[in-house]
Amino acid sequence: MKTRFLIILFIMLIIPTMSEAQCAMCRAVVESESDGKTAEAINNGIVYLMAVPYVLVAGLFYFIYRKMRG
Repeated sequence: MKTRFLIILFIMLIIPTMSEAQCAMCRAVVESESDGKTAEAINNGIVYLMAVPYVLVAGLFYFIYRKMRG
């Protein structure tokens, strides 16, 4: 149990470093483009990735609600 906690803690400490590197790469790509199409595409991708978990959780809560009521 203790080793599992240490592994999860280590992963959580590493992930922000990796994600920060990716954000710098995205920013460099957006800054290098002269038109706004790349920035718009990246923003649309972020919104899509953000919306999917919310839809899944809402569906789960709706399913639980229906099971509890019926």
